Amino acid sequence: MVVVSIAEQEWVEPLSDVPGVEVVHWDMKADPPRDDIEVVVPPYMGNPKRLERLAQLPKLQAVQLVTAGYEHAIPYLPDGVQLANGRGIHDTSTAELAVGLAIAAQRGIAEAVRAQPEGDWLRMAGRPSLADRHALVIGYGSIGRALAKRLLAFEVEVTAVASKPRDGDELVDRVHGIDELPDLLPQHDVVFLIVPLTDATRHLVDADFLAAMPPNALLVNVARGGVVDTDALVEACAAGRVRAALDVTEPEPLPQEHPLWRTQGVLITPHVGGATTAFTPRALRLLRTELRRYAAGEPLQNPVR
Repeated sequence: MVVVSIAEQEWVEPLSDVPGVEVVHWDMKADPPRDDIEVVVPPYMGNPKRLERLAQLPKLQAVQLVTAGYEHAIPYLPDGVQLANGRGIHDTSTAELAVGLAIAAQRGIAEAVRAQPEGDWLRMAGRPSLADRHALVIGYGSIGRALAKRLLAFEVEVTAVASKPRDGDELVDRVHGIDELPDLLPQHDVVFLIVPLTDATRHLVDADFLAAMPPNALLVNVARGGVVDTDALVEACAAGRVRAALDVTEPEPLPQEHPLWRTQGVLITPHVGGATTAFTPRALRLLRTELRRYAAGEPLQNPVR
């Protein structure tokens, strides 16, 4: 039997019938309950420093995350231990929020909410629609494709970008390489960020990137805060050159006194892209599949390291 630790107590029973797997509860707040744990499923939320305790497991072979991002786990991963992310779990909720943020920013929903307590009937006609916009989706993985599918339903023209160019699919004619951004940015009204945070993507969005966007263009970040140079974004939005709708920021949580909160043209949600009722059923579905594969001697499907 493969011993697997699960951080969420309520997930232990639903996963207890996976063939070849013994599931134990370990939220990683204290030392491991036993030393024969081979696979760890860490908490969805919480301080990444809990992952320091992975080093206490002599038989550890794999860490299966339920997050799409994985940069938080790499510093604590023991040598020789495989790391897999939760690819697919957050596609629906994150794509849904990205579209919601874009619509809210385009149609002025935040202004309407602020005006409501005062009974102020705003004049909001003529604001930009999401329909007929040219959208650039930077990061065309599973979430990027889920987003593209939804944008197309809103009659948006979608251009996809990944780390390297490749053939398109049923949604886009082709996928552009990230080195094409200088030519692509001026042609797009809305730019969505859905890339992992790596050395290559940290501060991908800098002053030059923002300057290349058309006037009044919208930046939607549902990736990681570190993908954007926050100081450059504050300057560009304060000057009225671009707007931003952000589910992630750098730093996080965003301090109460941070100027980004009060910068014109900025809409912020507190990193809740995947945190909806859609999360648990999709996480359990992925874990059942992956743990069954692992117990049968098959590789995990979403290795990132």
